Amino acid sequence: MIVTTVDRAALEAKVKNMYTDVATNPHGDFHFEMGRALAERLGYAPPDLDRVPQEAIDSFAGVGHFFHLADLTSGERVVDLGSGSGMDTFVASLKVGPDGRVIGIDMTDAQLGKAERLARSARFENVTYRKAYIEDTGLEAGAFDCVMSNGVINLAADKTRVFHEAARLLRSGGRLAIADIITEQPLPDGVVCNVDLWAACIGGAAQQDTYGAAIEAAGLRIERMEENPQYHFISDSARSATAKWGVKSVSILARKA
Repeated sequence: MIVTTVDRAALEAKVKNMYTDVATNPHGDFHFEMGRALAERLGYAPPDLDRVPQEAIDSFAGVGHFFHLADLTSGERVVDLGSGSGMDTFVASLKVGPDGRVIGIDMTDAQLGKAERLARSARFENVTYRKAYIEDTGLEAGAFDCVMSNGVINLAADKTRVFHEAARLLRSGGRLAIADIITEQPLPDGVVCNVDLWAACIGGAAQQDTYGAAIEAAGLRIERMEENPQYHFISDSARSATAKWGVKSVSILARKA
């Protein structure tokens, strides 16, 4: 079970504030890189990005690429946990086509508002958004072919609930395709209880074996796990954590039995 003692109210406020800035001021100073150059380096196809609203790409703060693992096809139903300003939902929309459906889940008003505006203006008619927590989406059980998430699950205080929610949403044989931050060594309490480091995608990173075990305990079988050496933090404190505890990005494909 991955449940921590971090101050959840303080964490939620910090995360909302940071990702409001990501939506409204994407060229500001953050612990992490953002934008198209990052997306292409992680593996996103330029022809897909050319069809996605530029403002969504500007606020892209993902940590990896997973669409090669998700292998989305026409007509599929997809949920994006922590959809931010919408870049991954728009890429998924291109994959599933007009007969498919993509739902983005986020708790930050600025991100939701930006994604909804961009979806309307760019006529992504098969994409909708819902304000909710990623561990409690309120969506129909067993109704989705794929649940995806990029750099968000590490921000959740109760990752076990997130993985159980993902499994609940998936149909039998459905896929979980995610990129996230994990660690090679368990983080010390001083880091885990630091809301600033949580919001920077470091303090909430779970140890790799524990993270994988939580996915499997939710009823999902891990089929592939890939490291993303193309991803790196840019602040000194984040780089120090990377070196000290083996903080790294991975992409994971898991399937519901």
